[in-house]
Amino acid sequence: MGLLTSVAAQAVSAADCPGHPDAIGTSRTIVVDPRAHPLIGTMQYGKTLPLEDHEVVLTFDDGPLPKYSNQILDILAAHCAKATFFLVGSQAHANPEGVRKVRDAGHTVATHSQNHPTGMDRLPLDRSRQEIEQGIASVTAALADGTAPAPFLRIPGLRTNDGIEEFAASKGLQVWSADFPADDWRNVSAARVYELAIKRLEAKGKGILLLHDIQPRTVTALPRILHELKVRGYRIVHVVPATPERPATPTEPQQWQLHPPSETVAVSRWPKVRKFASAGPAALPVPALSHLDWHTSDLGARVPRRGRGVPLPPVAPWPRQTTLPPAGTLAALPVPTASLFKIPESARMTLLAASARRAATAQARSTEVSSAKLAGKSRRHGRVAVAQPPASAGEAAQAPQSAAATAPKPAAQAKRNGRSVRVAGWKKR
Repeated sequence: MGLLTSVAAQAVSAADCPGHPDAIGTSRTIVVDPRAHPLIGTMQYGKTLPLEDHEVVLTFDDGPLPKYSNQILDILAAHCAKATFFLVGSQAHANPEGVRKVRDAGHTVATHSQNHPTGMDRLPLDRSRQEIEQGIASVTAALADGTAPAPFLRIPGLRTNDGIEEFAASKGLQVWSADFPADDWRNVSAARVYELAIKRLEAKGKGILLLHDIQPRTVTALPRILHELKVRGYRIVHVVPATPERPATPTEPQQWQLHPPSETVAVSRWPKVRKFASAGPAALPVPALSHLDWHTSDLGARVPRRGRGVPLPPVAPWPRQTTLPPAGTLAALPVPTASLFKIPESARMTLLAASARRAATAQARSTEVSSAKLAGKSRRHGRVAVAQPPASAGEAAQAPQSAAATAPKPAAQAKRNGRSVRVAGWKKR
């Protein structure tokens, strides 16, 4: 109770923010256990911090950089707003005083690797481990009070992998992603940073905002962002790690979801299937055909007529009831005897005679077709000879020798003359 009273008193005094009536303040502080929830931030994971609607957690990466980080601290102090700073180890080593300023202002000091590699997920796992451990060591040394930073870790560029996450969990670190960024690390204007922060927060309704305290555009956009958050009814929440003296804030599992399912919406989850105890036999008898009742006597009458087709019969073609054999009848048929497959001698002779007649008929038709073709060729040759003009004596002498070579084919000649040729009852043009 004493812990809860002190936390509530801190939130009330921060919300009052003496000298700054327009400040947004810090509405409350939540305590989280990193081991219970090792991965948070819906940009990459399925869970986020247990926030209520219109609650925001401010986070800043890549500091401390005195020129801009100190201005960020001043803006937050003017609004009595608390945030979480993910500090780079090399930056902390170069500016230890900046690390202590973050701590003394009441913010949460977290880590962001040692050298901020842009593709940490592509590094060998040993190198990634070294980046994480050295970053923690550098920030611890900069604090210079024997305390370590909070076990909160954000991977540079959010470029993580399974090996990094497993190593962080083994060290008791909570990997932070984010719920929405403002793209302030890109080459955009301060107005664009403000626009993206508000637009994406409105789309989410709550969550972790990702910013950078080393960017001049962030320094310019932050006062406007905080003012707009207060105008729209948002509240700032401060996050600290659990310790033996400071237990985690009690929460329910659904509170760690960005949009937990509503109990009033029927389709938000599958209904629970009740468990029934069976009091009857474990198996049911197999249904018999006599149990079926088709009721198809008026099937044809119910089907409407379409077009000019034949109407369906008024009664279904299959019987309504089926006569079943006695219950004791075996479901088997007698084996057929060899006599069933014998062909009588008279039938065999009939088959042979029919085959002979079909062969003779086919041969006669083939001979008739050949004769018709030859007769047609003779008639065409006679017509060609009559149509030719009289030849001279020399030409007449040479005609017998060259007639066979110069005479056009009947089919080609008929095709050129446009005449029809009738062959064996078929007309070919």
